[in-house]
This record gives sequence, structure tokens and C-alpha cells, in this order.
Amino acid sequence: MTWLEGHWDTVLNLMAHHSYLAGVPLVVGLLISIPLGWLAQKYSWLSTTLIAGTGLLYTIPSIALFILMPGILGTGFLDPVNVLVSMTIYTIALLTRTASDGLGSVPEDVLLSATAMGVRPFRRLLTIDLPLAVPVIAAGLRVAAVSNVSIVSVAALIGVPQLGQLFTDGFQRDFADPLVVGVVGCVVLALAFDVAIVALARIATPWQRGRAA
Repeated sequence: MTWLEGHWDTVLNLMAHHSYLAGVPLVVGLLISIPLGWLAQKYSWLSTTLIAGTGLLYTIPSIALFILMPGILGTGFLDPVNVLVSMTIYTIALLTRTASDGLGSVPEDVLLSATAMGVRPFRRLLTIDLPLAVPVIAAGLRVAAVSNVSIVSVAALIGVPQLGQLFTDGFQRDFADPLVVGVVGCVVLALAFDVAIVALARIATPWQRGRAA
């Protein structure tokens, strides 16, 4: 605690960087995964290719991807963009199947009713399919958020500032305080993301609150 009292500014700054590196890819990855999931759900011949193909991206070791990104993007080795792009790839890998499953969970009678009322496909996606798929997508998003918070810490090995630097600092000095603070910081951050996603999902699905009541 004595160490933390003297390093609050550093810890909060690293936590802000960590939130940015984990949160931005979560939003961007979700926006990319929804149309991919829609394509996988709409065209069965594309489903296996899209879901299996994106899923394989998650098997790439994070440190290898962080190191490869500068050569692919033409960025500097310490540029946070490398981490943002890498984490977006991992988010897409996790959420494409979730988006497809969520859109596939919409009841058939609802889809038929919308078609009978003349609702066009794109409008139906935005006003019917996606809102009803929110619970499934939110569940996958919660998993992706925790995963992102965890994987981002690996970027400390290439010098990108975030909470993972407390791990490397603690190991190098054989000093437990930064390690404990880093672990607690990651847990707090993951919980904050989780609470935010649950809250947003509840706001987006008011009928679920009415049903629970």
C-alpha cells in the first residue's frame, strides 16, 4: 500500500492507457463483426468460411502479432496502433460467431411478420434483428472485453505503456507490490467493462426489464 500511495498517478495513467487499448478494439471489432455475422447467418455457404476463418485468428500468439504489426502496417515498433489493430483482430475472432448466433436467435415468426409487413431487409436488421439479438451479442461482448483486458497486458513486453508494465517492473525487481497492483487493476478494469456492457444491454432491451418485473 505504501508503494501504491506514492504511485497513484502512474497507476491511473497506465489504467487509462489500458482502457483505451482494450476498449477501442472492442467497439471497432463489434462494428465489424455484426455485418460478418449477418453474412454468415444469411448465406449458409459463407457461414463455415467466415466463422471458422475468423475463429482461427484467435490462435495467433499475441506477442507474435504485436511484433508483426509494424512490418504489416508500416508503423513504429512502439506505436499503440499495433496493439489496437491486433486487439481488433482478436475481438473479431471472438464476436463473429456470437453475432451470427445472436441474429440466428431471432424467432422465425417475428421475421415472417416483419416480411409480411413489408419491412425491408436492412431496416429489419437495424430495428428488429439486432435489438432482439442484443442479449446474445452482449454475452459474447463480455467475454471479449475480459479477454482484451488480459491480452493487452502482454504488450508490455514490447514497451507499450499500460498495466502490464507493472508486471514486468515487479518481475525485474523481484518486488511484489507492482505485481499485486497490476493484477488488481486489470480485475477492476475487466469488472468495469463488464458492468458497462450489462448496463448498456439493459438500456437497449427495455422489454427484458419488463418481462423480469
